[in-house]
Amino acid sequence: MKYSFLLIILVFLQGCVSYNYPKTVQLGDRMIRATGESLDGKPYIIPDDFLGKKTLLLFGFVHDAQFDIDRWLIGLDMTKTQISVYEIPTIKGMLPRMFSTFIDDGMREGIPKEIWKGVITVYKEGDAVQRFTGNQSPKNSRVMLLDETGTVIHFYDRGFSVDALNEVRKVLGQTD
Repeated sequence: MKYSFLLIILVFLQGCVSYNYPKTVQLGDRMIRATGESLDGKPYIIPDDFLGKKTLLLFGFVHDAQFDIDRWLIGLDMTKTQISVYEIPTIKGMLPRMFSTFIDDGMREGIPKEIWKGVITVYKEGDAVQRFTGNQSPKNSRVMLLDETGTVIHFYDRGFSVDALNEVRKVLGQTD
């Protein structure tokens, strides 16, 4: 019953959203400021809380993007890529913010507790983030590599591929 209600809400919410923003992000841009909270309850300010280390952000705008994000996570793990990685579900609109606790609880049910700290949900600036990264082809994750200053040094939005993974590793200087 609880899952059916969540599914109905998510289908309704998806019908209210536009997925027609072309990306505006350019290499050398500073990541825009966004606030969020990890599933374990820690508040974050992106990119400020990642300053001082390179960080890989995997943005997802729809539930189906999780498949692409999972492929990225598996690829990074299998290649032993050394980088801090965060999943960033980014949901825009006033209605989702009103249901944020319900949505986050639904995510917690499907994600092992030991990785909650690496999932940061962005609601308030969801529209701004989607306008920055683009949200066309919303099932593809947006893969953004930030340098130590919060500057975008790599961006990819066409879905997982081994070549794309190898490019991230090349930018990190971790090629074999």
